[in-house]
Amino acid sequence: MLEGITRESIGSASAKRLRRDGYLTANIYANGVENIQAAFKRGDFVKAVRAKEELILPLTVDGTEINAVIQEYQLHPVYGDVVHVDLRVAVPGQVTNFLIPVKTSGTPKGLKNKGVLVISKKRLKVRGAVEDMPTNFTFDVEGLDRDDSILVRDVEAPANCRLMDRDDVAICGVIKAK
Repeated sequence: MLEGITRESIGSASAKRLRRDGYLTANIYANGVENIQAAFKRGDFVKAVRAKEELILPLTVDGTEINAVIQEYQLHPVYGDVVHVDLRVAVPGQVTNFLIPVKTSGTPKGLKNKGVLVISKKRLKVRGAVEDMPTNFTFDVEGLDRDDSILVRDVEAPANCRLMDRDDVAICGVIKAK
């Protein structure tokens, strides 16, 4: 379980001090839950995110156990390190929007015809309760030829959930290589 500390002051000077000491800042929030300004060791956070096998990330802040979902993160523009993360508390039964990751499997046949696989949506917006959310959407791209794509309307929404992206938006596709 990922362990964090509560930040005493929320100013930019204290955030710089924490980043210099190897921490990343976090904002933990939800509807009906008091916001928590926290900080996590950057290495521990990255290891916990890579090791998780479901959408929910269990964490502890000053002895309080929280189940959270990664809502958004900010990267350093030069080094690419995570510097800030927004975590939404996973309140059971509460209907809200979640960003679910998109993964692909297989090699498209369009790659042999001088095509390139492009993933244009890395996460899909899904509305529903946290217990109904899938861990990720995995698409088989074996059958995609050049100029073929998978659209949002081709995706089956999970039970008790609704896709919030427009139907005509491409998730991934094979385009002509230049």
